[in-house]
Amino acid sequence: MTGETLQPTRGKLERTIAQGIQALYRSQLGHQTSQALCNILDDKLIIVIENAITQPEKLLAQNGQEDLASQVRSQLESVLELQLKDLIKEVLGVRVTDLLTDATLETGRTATIAILESAPKVRDSNSKSKTQPKTAGS
Repeated sequence: MTGETLQPTRGKLERTIAQGIQALYRSQLGHQTSQALCNILDDKLIIVIENAITQPEKLLAQNGQEDLASQVRSQLESVLELQLKDLIKEVLGVRVTDLLTDATLETGRTATIAILESAPKVRDSNSKSKTQPKTAGS
């Protein structure tokens, strides 16, 4: 058996991280997100979380306390940062060197870009033959 067959596909890794993020929100914030989407792009991981804003943040924003709601969101993201980095490292097998996060109170979305130490090793789910097709005179 080769090492390549043991590696998970990009899609499997993305789903595992998304599920881990939703579990993190449930366990740490007591909040159920509606969806977490992850995309691995070379040495970057893009994460978009739908319905990421908690009820207290929404309440503050709806009552004219947008600045305070933004501060609360920023503090929550700061507290969760280490756990998110650990989750990503555990699933992808590479360290996160930088984490860039922002949220929009109006839409309830949070987006994060994780800059990875290197591109994670993945198995191509639709891998073709490694030989190139003949183009001229075939």
